Amino acid sequence: MGYYIETPEHKNKAVQICDAVKDAVIIPQPKSYKEIPEGKAIICVVDNGPFEAAAFCYNEREFEEFAEAISDTRPKKWVLMDRATAEKLSGYSR
Repeated sequence: MGYYIETPEHKNKAVQICDAVKDAVIIPQPKSYKEIPEGKAIICVVDNGPFEAAAFCYNEREFEEFAEAISDTRPKKWVLMDRATAEKLSGYSR
């Protein structure tokens, strides 16, 4: 099951998240999940045409699903933010 961060608007979600969350920043796609610093989370904002989805990549498998570029060529932006905040905003539960 995926966990997503909702925003007021259906497009431009990466910027909306950065505007709403103090420490959130747009970064280039990490090469691996291991690049994500301790205490931080990575959000993949996927452009699905009429709307974007801001997916919380809560573990390595989830990250790899969204980082796959060969079969999934949709435009993506990556947001780095505090993990506790990402868990709260996405409703993630362990």
